[in-house]
Amino acid sequence: MISFIKQVEVRWSDMDPNFHLRHSVYYDWGAYLRLSFLSEHALTPAVMQQLHFGPILFREECVFKREIVFGDIVTVDVAVSKSRRDMSRWSMVHQVWKNKDTLSAVITVDGAWLDTRIRKLAVPPPNIQSVFEIIPKTENFEWTD
Repeated sequence: MISFIKQVEVRWSDMDPNFHLRHSVYYDWGAYLRLSFLSEHALTPAVMQQLHFGPILFREECVFKREIVFGDIVTVDVAVSKSRRDMSRWSMVHQVWKNKDTLSAVITVDGAWLDTRIRKLAVPPPNIQSVFEIIPKTENFEWTD
């Protein structure tokens, strides 16, 4: 898969007192993109619950480059930047674009898979791995093992 991009809505309630997008909305958009990709590839929250596996984050960072204001047209993408070959730990990057041509923010997350029965990090089962394998990769993607 080459890319996974979604348009997101800038709502009035997303604005801060300076009339630009409040910082936490960027993180919400990143989570929305990650879950949308998984869900659109049959790895829904219900399936993850049945498998007793879920993604967790160790780090989430956003670099803000250009402000977003009410009325801007915003798209967000998702790509894996590094991963262990067993997909047990990974990093993803989201680019937030406004009005088709302005990179407004870059979100980076480091995460892993949690076995929710034993509450420990674990290698995900094959059906999770197969979905995870098709997430777009960054240009400088690397295996970490």
